[in-house]
Amino acid sequence: MKKQKGFSLIELLIVVAIILIIAAIAIPNLIKSKLAANEAGAAGTVRTINTAEATYNSVCPQIGYSATLPEMFTGALCPGGANIIDATLGAAGGAKSGYTFVEAGATPVGGANTTFLVTATPITLGTSGQRMFCASQTNVIYFDPKGVGCTLGGGAATSVVLQ
Repeated sequence: MKKQKGFSLIELLIVVAIILIIAAIAIPNLIKSKLAANEAGAAGTVRTINTAEATYNSVCPQIGYSATLPEMFTGALCPGGANIIDATLGAAGGAKSGYTFVEAGATPVGGANTTFLVTATPITLGTSGQRMFCASQTNVIYFDPKGVGCTLGGGAATSVVLQ
Protein backbone atom coordinates (compact mmCIF):
# COMPACT_ATOMS: atom_id res chain seq x y z
CA MET A 1 0.00 0.00 0.00
CA LYS A 2 1.33 3.43 -1.01
CA LYS A 3 1.44 6.21 1.52
CA GLN A 4 -0.26 9.32 0.15
CA LYS A 5 1.52 12.66 0.61
CA GLY A 6 -0.11 16.07 0.13
CA PHE A 7 -3.73 17.08 -0.34
CA SER A 8 -6.29 15.85 -2.78
CA LEU A 9 -8.03 18.21 -5.20
CA ILE A 10 -11.33 17.89 -3.29
CA GLU A 11 -9.67 18.91 -0.01
CA LEU A 12 -8.13 21.98 -1.64
CA LEU A 13 -11.44 23.00 -3.22
CA ILE A 14 -13.19 22.73 0.15
CA VAL A 15 -10.58 24.98 1.78
CA VAL A 16 -10.86 27.54 -1.03
CA ALA A 17 -14.68 27.51 -0.75
CA ILE A 18 -14.49 28.12 3.01
CA ILE A 19 -12.09 31.04 2.49
CA LEU A 20 -14.40 32.57 -0.13
CA ILE A 21 -17.42 32.26 2.18
CA ILE A 22 -15.54 33.99 5.00
CA ALA A 23 -14.38 36.75 2.63
CA ALA A 24 -17.94 37.27 1.35
CA ILE A 25 -19.07 37.84 4.93
CA ALA A 26 -16.11 39.98 6.05
CA ILE A 27 -15.62 42.39 3.10
CA PRO A 28 -18.98 44.24 3.40
CA ASN A 29 -18.38 44.73 7.13
CA LEU A 30 -14.90 46.07 6.39
CA ILE A 31 -16.33 48.59 3.90
CA LYS A 32 -19.00 49.70 6.42
CA SER A 33 -16.41 50.17 9.16
CA LYS A 34 -14.20 52.24 6.84
CA LEU A 35 -17.20 54.41 5.91
CA ALA A 36 -18.03 54.92 9.61
CA ALA A 37 -14.40 55.79 10.39
CA ASN A 38 -14.29 58.35 7.55
CA GLU A 39 -17.50 59.97 8.80
CA ALA A 40 -16.26 60.12 12.39
CA GLY A 41 -12.99 61.60 11.16
CA ALA A 42 -14.84 64.22 9.10
CA ALA A 43 -16.98 65.28 12.07
CA GLY A 44 -13.85 65.50 14.22
CA THR A 45 -12.06 67.57 11.59
CA VAL A 46 -15.01 69.97 11.37
CA ARG A 47 -14.75 70.37 15.14
CA THR A 48 -11.01 71.02 14.77
CA ILE A 49 -11.70 73.69 12.15
CA ASN A 50 -14.25 75.31 14.49
CA THR A 51 -11.62 75.49 17.24
CA ALA A 52 -9.03 76.79 14.76
CA GLU A 53 -11.43 79.54 13.66
CA ALA A 54 -11.97 80.62 17.27
CA THR A 55 -8.19 80.73 17.75
CA TYR A 56 -7.67 82.66 14.52
CA ASN A 57 -10.39 85.15 15.48
CA SER A 58 -8.74 85.82 18.85
CA VAL A 59 -5.19 86.03 17.45
CA CYS A 60 -6.16 88.18 14.44
CA PRO A 61 -9.07 90.39 15.60
CA GLN A 62 -8.49 92.85 12.74
CA ILE A 63 -9.41 90.06 10.27
CA GLY A 64 -11.95 88.14 12.36
CA TYR A 65 -12.58 84.63 11.11
CA SER A 66 -10.34 83.48 8.27
CA ALA A 67 -11.74 83.67 4.77
CA THR A 68 -10.29 80.29 3.70
CA LEU A 69 -8.68 77.19 5.17
CA PRO A 70 -5.25 77.90 3.61
CA GLU A 71 -5.13 81.22 5.52
CA MET A 72 -5.10 79.33 8.84
CA PHE A 73 -2.07 77.38 7.62
CA THR A 74 -0.05 80.05 5.80
CA GLY A 75 -0.95 83.11 7.86
CA ALA A 76 -0.63 85.27 4.73
CA LEU A 77 -2.97 87.98 6.05
CA CYS A 78 -2.03 87.64 9.72
CA PRO A 79 1.31 86.02 10.66
CA GLY A 80 -0.07 85.09 14.09
CA GLY A 81 -2.62 82.88 12.36
CA ALA A 82 -0.03 80.62 10.70
CA ASN A 83 0.04 76.85 11.35
CA ILE A 84 -3.24 76.72 13.26
CA ILE A 85 -4.33 73.79 11.07
CA ASP A 86 -2.21 71.12 9.40
CA ALA A 87 -0.86 71.27 5.85
CA THR A 88 -3.36 68.69 4.57
CA LEU A 89 -6.33 70.87 5.47
CA GLY A 90 -4.43 74.03 4.56
CA ALA A 91 -3.89 72.86 0.98
CA ALA A 92 -6.27 74.16 -1.66
CA GLY A 93 -9.29 71.82 -1.71
CA GLY A 94 -8.18 70.22 1.59
CA ALA A 95 -9.02 66.53 1.24
CA LYS A 96 -8.61 64.21 4.19
CA SER A 97 -9.96 60.74 5.04
CA GLY A 98 -12.33 60.55 2.07
CA TYR A 99 -13.79 64.04 2.58
CA THR A 100 -13.18 67.45 1.02
CA PHE A 101 -13.20 70.38 3.46
CA VAL A 102 -14.10 73.92 2.41
CA GLU A 103 -14.37 77.01 4.61
CA ALA A 104 -15.46 80.55 3.84
CA GLY A 105 -15.46 83.60 6.10
CA ALA A 106 -18.02 86.28 5.34
CA THR A 107 -20.10 89.22 6.53
CA PRO A 108 -17.28 91.72 7.05
CA VAL A 109 -18.06 94.33 9.69
CA GLY A 110 -15.42 97.05 9.97
CA GLY A 111 -13.15 94.93 7.77
CA ALA A 112 -13.36 91.82 10.02
CA ASN A 113 -15.19 88.61 9.06
CA THR A 114 -17.94 87.96 11.61
CA THR A 115 -19.15 84.61 10.27
CA PHE A 116 -17.77 81.48 8.63
CA LEU A 117 -19.14 78.29 7.14
CA VAL A 118 -17.20 75.05 6.95
CA THR A 119 -18.40 72.02 4.97
CA ALA A 120 -17.15 68.46 4.73
CA THR A 121 -18.35 66.65 1.61
CA PRO A 122 -17.66 62.96 0.81
CA ILE A 123 -15.30 62.63 -2.14
CA THR A 124 -17.24 59.59 -3.39
CA LEU A 125 -20.76 59.48 -1.99
CA GLY A 126 -21.50 56.05 -0.52
CA THR A 127 -17.90 54.86 -0.70
CA SER A 128 -15.80 57.38 1.22
CA GLY A 129 -18.75 58.68 3.26
CA GLN A 130 -22.52 58.91 3.31
CA ARG A 131 -23.18 62.13 5.26
CA MET A 132 -22.17 65.75 4.60
CA PHE A 133 -21.13 67.83 7.62
CA CYS A 134 -21.24 71.60 8.14
CA ALA A 135 -20.74 74.12 10.91
CA SER A 136 -20.52 77.86 11.47
CA GLN A 137 -19.38 80.32 14.11
CA THR A 138 -22.04 78.91 16.46
CA ASN A 139 -19.81 75.79 16.79
CA VAL A 140 -22.77 73.45 16.29
CA ILE A 141 -22.05 70.67 13.81
CA TYR A 142 -24.85 69.61 11.47
CA PHE A 143 -25.09 66.78 8.97
CA ASP A 144 -27.19 65.85 5.99
CA PRO A 145 -27.82 62.09 5.95
CA LYS A 146 -28.03 62.08 2.14
CA GLY A 147 -24.61 63.75 1.84
CA VAL A 148 -25.67 66.33 -0.73
CA GLY A 149 -26.67 69.57 1.00
CA CYS A 150 -26.01 70.47 4.59
CA THR A 151 -27.96 73.44 5.93
CA LEU A 152 -27.43 75.08 9.28
CA GLY A 153 -30.39 74.38 11.53
CA GLY A 154 -32.98 73.86 8.81
CA GLY A 155 -34.15 71.54 6.10
CA ALA A 156 -33.09 67.91 6.29
CA ALA A 157 -30.01 68.66 8.37
CA THR A 158 -29.80 67.21 11.85
CA SER A 159 -27.59 68.46 14.63
CA VAL A 160 -24.82 66.18 15.83
CA VAL A 161 -23.81 66.39 19.47
CA LEU A 162 -20.07 65.77 19.71
CA GLN A 163 -18.61 65.53 23.18
